[in-house]
Order: sequence, then structure tokens, then C-alpha cells
Amino acid sequence: MTSSSTSPLRHLSKVPEATALFWAIKIGTTGMGEAASDFMGTRSVPVAAVLVASSGMTLLWFLVRQYRADRYVPWIYWGAVAMVSVFGTVAADGLRTVLGLSYGVTTVVFALTLGSVLAAWYRSERTLSIHEITTRRREAFYWCTVMATFALGTAVGDLTAQSFGLGYLDSGIFFVAVILVPFLLHRGASLGATTSFWASYIVTRPLGASFADWAAVPHHDGGQALGTGRVTLVLLCSIALLVGLESLRRAALPVPPLTSVAAR
Repeated sequence: MTSSSTSPLRHLSKVPEATALFWAIKIGTTGMGEAASDFMGTRSVPVAAVLVASSGMTLLWFLVRQYRADRYVPWIYWGAVAMVSVFGTVAADGLRTVLGLSYGVTTVVFALTLGSVLAAWYRSERTLSIHEITTRRREAFYWCTVMATFALGTAVGDLTAQSFGLGYLDSGIFFVAVILVPFLLHRGASLGATTSFWASYIVTRPLGASFADWAAVPHHDGGQALGTGRVTLVLLCSIALLVGLESLRRAALPVPPLTSVAAR
């Protein structure tokens, strides 16, 4: 799921390389988003409304900063991903609840949504590579895809844990096995890097969320009873630490001066 190539496009790309640190942070944000969403859901209606609105505004702020940046800046990029996780989970769960849809139906709906976004992206740009996010149009497609993967992952995680009756821990273990499939296929050279990346990216959402739910929910629901607030805080601190390490790693790399991303 990574490559050793050092093409000039990779220095221009607005998103990070898919390193081990990338995947660790990504899984952390998925768990944090799930726990934060559940925490909001346990508040009173006025408090929950304020929290949801605040998360939406924070997401918008990070996305604006991301678009204005002329290169990959770890704290901006990962702040946007974290807020997509929080707000995306709230939106996906809210849509299912308001419309009275089953997890199976929402899984199909979000899978079709993701497929449509990827198809539109490829028709427009002839590439889905994260190493070529060098224009505003590609960046827009990228973030639409990220949001769609979070929505789909939320639905899939709930489907396995609740509709299929696996529970949170078994679901988490199941998705650990699932995420190894594209990695092993890519290592065996039978699956392209781009396909492997997006397949793995989708699975990180239910993987992280399943373990976060398992840590947070009460013992009688098969969890560790740590609480959604505590799990959210621990994961936020872990993400901040890892993003700090990523920033130090990034600062040590020789990066040539960049111009702003082309508006196409």
C-alpha cells in the first residue's frame, strides 16, 4: 500500500504518503469519531445540537485551511480527517435514524454513493492516485471520497456488529483480517497500489470504530465500560502525539519550494 517512488508529483500532493504512521493515525481518527459521535448522542438535545453544529463548523474551518495550504501540512490535514470522522458519523447515523433505514439499506446507499464519487473522479481526471492530488478539482474529489468512505464504513461496522450479531470485539477482529487482504494482494503484485489503498482506507473506518465501541460500551453490551468521553479523550491525545511525530518526520524531509495548487 506504499511505494518507494519519489516522483516530483508526490512533493506537490496535498495528502500524505500511506506509511505505517499514516494508517495508525487514520485508524485512531475513526475510533475517535465513533466515540465522539456516541458521546454527543448521550447529551441533552440542546447540548447535542450545539456539539454537532460546532463539529460541522470546525470541519469547515479545517477544510478551508486545507484548500488554502500549498502543500501537505500534517496538523491541518489530520484535523480535517478527524472532523470528517466526527461529523460524518453523526450525519450518517442521523440520516439512518431520521429516515428509519436499516443498516443493510444504508450500507448499499453509501456504497453506491462512494462508487459514484470514484467513477466521477476517474472520468474527470483519469486517475484516483493519492500521489497526484495537485489541483483543487482533484482535492475536491479526494475529500468527497473521504467523506463517502467514512459514511460507508460507519454503516458496515454497525451492520456486522448489530445486524449480523458479531458484537464489537469480534467485528474489530474481523476487520483486522479484512484489511490484511488488500495489503497481501498488493504485496503479491496482484492488486494495484491505488485499488489497495482505497480498499484498505474504507476498512479502517469500521475497524477503528469497532474497537472504540468495544472499549466504551458497558460490560453487559460486551464492552470494557470505559465510557465514550474517556475513549474520545484518550484517542484525541494519541492522535495529537502521532501527528506531532508526523510533523517532525515531515520537517526532516528535503522538500523543494512549492507554488500554490493550480485551480482547475
